[in-house]
Amino acid sequence: MVVEAMLIGAGQRGHHVYGRWAQDHPDRLRFVAVADPDPEHLRRFAAAHNIPPARQFRDPFELLSRELAASACVIASPDRRHCDQATTALKAGHHVLSEKPMAATLEDCYRLVEAAAAAPGTFHVAHVLRYTPFFQTVHRVLAEGRLGEVVTVEHRENVRSWHMAHSYVRGNWARAGEAAPMIVAKCCHDFDILSWNLGLAVTRLSSFGSLFEFHPHRAPPGATDRCTDPCPVLDCPYDARRVYLDPAIQGWPVHVLTDDLSTEGRLRALQEGPYGRCAYRAGSDVVDHQVVAMEYENGASAVLHMHGHSHEENRTMRYDGTRATLRGRFGRQQVIEVTDHARANTEVVEVATSGGGHGGGDDSIMEAFVSSVETGGAPLTSAAESFESHLLAFLAEEARLRGEVVDVGPHRRLGPKSQ
Repeated sequence: MVVEAMLIGAGQRGHHVYGRWAQDHPDRLRFVAVADPDPEHLRRFAAAHNIPPARQFRDPFELLSRELAASACVIASPDRRHCDQATTALKAGHHVLSEKPMAATLEDCYRLVEAAAAAPGTFHVAHVLRYTPFFQTVHRVLAEGRLGEVVTVEHRENVRSWHMAHSYVRGNWARAGEAAPMIVAKCCHDFDILSWNLGLAVTRLSSFGSLFEFHPHRAPPGATDRCTDPCPVLDCPYDARRVYLDPAIQGWPVHVLTDDLSTEGRLRALQEGPYGRCAYRAGSDVVDHQVVAMEYENGASAVLHMHGHSHEENRTMRYDGTRATLRGRFGRQQVIEVTDHARANTEVVEVATSGGGHGGGDDSIMEAFVSSVETGGAPLTSAAESFESHLLAFLAEEARLRGEVVDVGPHRRLGPKSQ
């Protein structure tokens, strides 16, 4: 059986991740319709998947209004469009896989959970970390009780400096009024992992953070408005030329800028588009570091650190329990160690190797989604479970802005009855 699907949003994730998976697995998934307001994205995806003009749409709601023989809908559009598009697709009877965040406001998260509860199809959020061998192994170790009761957790989302500049300074998530807050867009994954692993409700949380680095007054002396002017500051960690003109990089993040990966095409994109701007003058107004402290219903605690000043892209974590400590590193190197408190011996826990984006999570979530559509099986994380991670992320931003400790419970009661 080949699952037939429609795609909404044929940009980076839609074309290069979900579209690629369908091309690699033509016996499992076929895209039969596409919607994207960008005519070039529309043309590119339609050509790659042999979609006729009659099934190409600039308006996603026009696509969703058509009675097409497609049981599935994949949503990879900008954050603020997820909720309306997903609720419409669910009401139309489709099984839906939506990019995270599930919505760009907490109110829309409530609305989407209600729509998912009433819909005949299933709703999946692309919490890709749950689908990785690494985090499934961490979850198994915790579920087996090898640490005893978990007392405290430190979880770090270490964003490499040029990734911070790409996505949150020059890119789609650089302005608070145009996308979900960075703690939501980047860390709903991390809140989801903590909720999944601990299986406990957070009762209170607080948060601190700011935009520390990316201000005009912090620009190096002599820095120009664009890196290609050319800028004489050659040791700047945010020099766009260093990343985007590197011929060794053929995929992300360069293909976000342009489909023309020649030196001339890359240079033109930097000279004309947003990704060539000086990071200090690009106008970002979102945080570049944030910390969230959480208290759980049983008295345990956790701290989530997110920052964009790392030399390497990875997530690191430490779970301290009453009997043992787990330390993990998820990045180019994947390591899990468990140290017993009584004997002080350390065991290295084997992690299955897996290629592909997000440590194998991109491929695994597509396999799980297609299998769910085929069999009617439940998603690994339901809409109500996904709501919890988003709730914590939005409340963390509220706590940061207000400088207050936030009681989480009342906000859960404001949510849909399905909660």
